[in-house]
Amino acid sequence: MPEVHSSLPIPSGPSFLRKLVAFAGPGFLVAVGYMDPGNWATDLAAGSQFNYALLSVVLISSLMAILLQSLSLKLGIVVERDLAQACRDAYSKPVSIGLWVLAEIGIAACDLAEVIGSAIALQLLFHIPLTIGVCITAGDVLLMLLLQQRGFRYIEAIVVTLIATISICFGLEILYSRPELWPMLAGFLPHQELVTNHAMLYIAVGILGATVMPHNLYLHSAIVQTRQYERTPEGKREAIKYCNIDSAIALSFAFLVNAAILIMAASVFYRSGHREVAEISDAYRLLSPLLGVTGASVIFAIALLASGQNSTLTGTLAGQIVMEGFLSIRLKPWLRRLVTRLIAIIPAVIISFFYGASGTAKLLIFSQVVLSMQLSFAVFPLVAFTSSKEKMGEFANGALLKLVAWTVAIVIAGLNIWLLVEAVRG
Repeated sequence: MPEVHSSLPIPSGPSFLRKLVAFAGPGFLVAVGYMDPGNWATDLAAGSQFNYALLSVVLISSLMAILLQSLSLKLGIVVERDLAQACRDAYSKPVSIGLWVLAEIGIAACDLAEVIGSAIALQLLFHIPLTIGVCITAGDVLLMLLLQQRGFRYIEAIVVTLIATISICFGLEILYSRPELWPMLAGFLPHQELVTNHAMLYIAVGILGATVMPHNLYLHSAIVQTRQYERTPEGKREAIKYCNIDSAIALSFAFLVNAAILIMAASVFYRSGHREVAEISDAYRLLSPLLGVTGASVIFAIALLASGQNSTLTGTLAGQIVMEGFLSIRLKPWLRRLVTRLIAIIPAVIISFFYGASGTAKLLIFSQVVLSMQLSFAVFPLVAFTSSKEKMGEFANGALLKLVAWTVAIVIAGLNIWLLVEAVRG
């Protein structure tokens, strides 16, 4: 994004805290994708059906995300090219166009989840019909345009504020639900039933597939370049260090939110015998009666609305980066956003009009399957580029990191293929 490239100054001197604050921001923009409405259904289903058992999968998914986002930011800082640009440089035009199409499909699928999540929240909070709520979400184009005109720090500030809102809401939900401490802690340890129980394995793969968002890999590699770090080996090394800290802190927040959704579902729905709660509207309807707290359902819906609106901000940036990186085509931000949003709104309007809440819930899950299908087309190039001595020089992945990164890429690909096969089989 040339309009914000190297636009945010970094203070000189040894002050660790001042530099960390200056570098902080990109990690939180990326973390938004890890707590978007698309993740809620799998977390709710996991907690309501299997108590705390799948907390270990949430933890493993988050560790994978931290690794992949670390590789993404390193690519952007060292090569000074985002992942889309690096793909265009390395591959033939037909391959680049193919990767661009897949990336656009992923962004549209992600946007679909945000549209549905925001529309459900508007229905729950204000009793706005789903179809009208879906149309209202198109208005965030104007919000995004306004924020981009004010500067990149304003976007980061809005995102951090919304993440704080989501975190506070689920912190309250955890207090209300009073989870059992030792069973909850035991849930963070993997156990054999994850493999032997087919239904549990299916949801576990769904969590893994929905957690790592492919557009985030393109996004992170671009937005770390907004900082005015020195373009020298020492300056890049320092930027990588601070950006990794920013990313790890932000993704830890995302992990806590996802874990909180699952813990709440286990503490409230599993414990009370409501073990088929997988739809957001069902969770909203049952929360207050089961907890005996009048505002619990409203707090849940507020968090959902903040999640949907937060994700839409980063989706706009990712769309701009992908199109400019792969095709060298620049559209005005409002036009780019409007095109992406219309692609998401059209199927959401049709499904919500004819099939209502149950149809939109299925569409939400379908969007995650679509994301899973094309995730590896972003992960494999990322690992290949950051492992290349030719591209990265002294910053190339070491032997151990290379082994871990390729293992994660292969595991994600294998599990997503399995998830796709199971989804097709019904």
